[in-house]
Amino acid sequence: MAKTKTSFFCQNCGAQYAKWLGQCNSCNEWNTIVEEVIRKEEKRNWKQTSSPKKANKALKINEISLNEEDRISTKNNELNRVLGGGLVKGSMLLLGGEPGIGKSTLLLQIALTIPKRVLYVSGEESQSQIKMRAERLQIKNTNSLILTETNTQHIFRAIEEVQPEVVVIDSIQTLHTDFIEASPGSISQIRETTAELIKFAKETATPVLLIGHITKDGNIAGPKILEHMVDVVLQFEGDRNHTYRILRANKNRFGSTAELGIYEMQNIGLREVNNPSEILISQKEEALSGTAIAATLEGMRPLMIEVQALVSTAVYGTPQRSATCYDTKRLNMLLAVLEKRAGFRLGAKDVFLNIAGGIKVDDPAIDLAVISAILSSNEDEAIPQDYCFAAEIGLAGEVRPVNRVEQRILEAEKLGFHKIFISKFNKISNASFAIKVVKVTKVEDVFANLFS
Repeated sequence: MAKTKTSFFCQNCGAQYAKWLGQCNSCNEWNTIVEEVIRKEEKRNWKQTSSPKKANKALKINEISLNEEDRISTKNNELNRVLGGGLVKGSMLLLGGEPGIGKSTLLLQIALTIPKRVLYVSGEESQSQIKMRAERLQIKNTNSLILTETNTQHIFRAIEEVQPEVVVIDSIQTLHTDFIEASPGSISQIRETTAELIKFAKETATPVLLIGHITKDGNIAGPKILEHMVDVVLQFEGDRNHTYRILRANKNRFGSTAELGIYEMQNIGLREVNNPSEILISQKEEALSGTAIAATLEGMRPLMIEVQALVSTAVYGTPQRSATCYDTKRLNMLLAVLEKRAGFRLGAKDVFLNIAGGIKVDDPAIDLAVISAILSSNEDEAIPQDYCFAAEIGLAGEVRPVNRVEQRILEAEKLGFHKIFISKFNKISNASFAIKVVKVTKVEDVFANLFS
């Protein structure tokens, strides 16, 4: 019998200590260090047998054969786009998000639609509860197997029996292994169970999809090393008061982290939104002041988003500056440019900014749309609904060029816009566009074109 050994772990960041401390030295959080019982014994692989595999041999880099990653299509275009083409065999994917956002619904939909034998392991719901949710999704499938289990050794025995091609775990915080004497959800259990699943995935070339809980700060619960161990970390975002959900890749060893997937939550599950502009541009019968359309990019996907601004006289003396889904510091910079370089007196006025649809945008190409919306609200004059903008604003008030401007122009043309404002310094091909391209150099030029 191995000697029982205890150690102290921070429940926030996973740092390990030899004794109890009031404050964690790594994350500076108070009262997060707890004692856990661990047992050091010989590590065994996921089959609980000694591994007969020989040690790997070092090779010269030019001797290594390069094979294309064999991907499995999930039959879900939005998820395939975020992953870079589908699931890579032997990969580990971690999906995080707030409670009730739709993580389990998304992965159950994938398990029911993917043309492979899938084992869906749930530690949070019974088989009858999952059956009820599957019936609500109205997807007919006979390849998916449902298992309710939290012990990893029992899960691996079931895997050896059914030989699945894809494994889904809901969730990693509910699992526990017999090799660690700690409660499920603790730092030690999460680290050990994840290591066992990674060993299984790499040895059998089986993709494993994990659902992870998040903390109140929005970070995935458990040790930070969990995110380093897996191959892909996806974040499922959205306001539970709205129907739209956004899927982002925070880490992806097999593709870009700039891609974006958009879904709409319906009573029959998550619907893929193939044209994001339908949710990012609000529908209205007449043109309203304070709105402007920006042509932005998320990864390889062009999006048309609506920027809404409200400028009013400061009632309480001190002007307010507020931005939703936009960087407040950048808003203050653009207001300073309008005040100093263009001569607009906004220092004594409240300015509120909002990005329609609830999507957070970091693309500097929406600067021109932000300024146009602010000027439109200040002048109380509407910008025509078929105008859009794609340019960055510099500190001198100049309109700066942005990358891949032709892709933005083509997207605006496809959606029926008649005029797009870009920087004069953007180089575009001689191809003729159906949309009128207006080139400007300064903020004053934009104001003259819009409100002359």
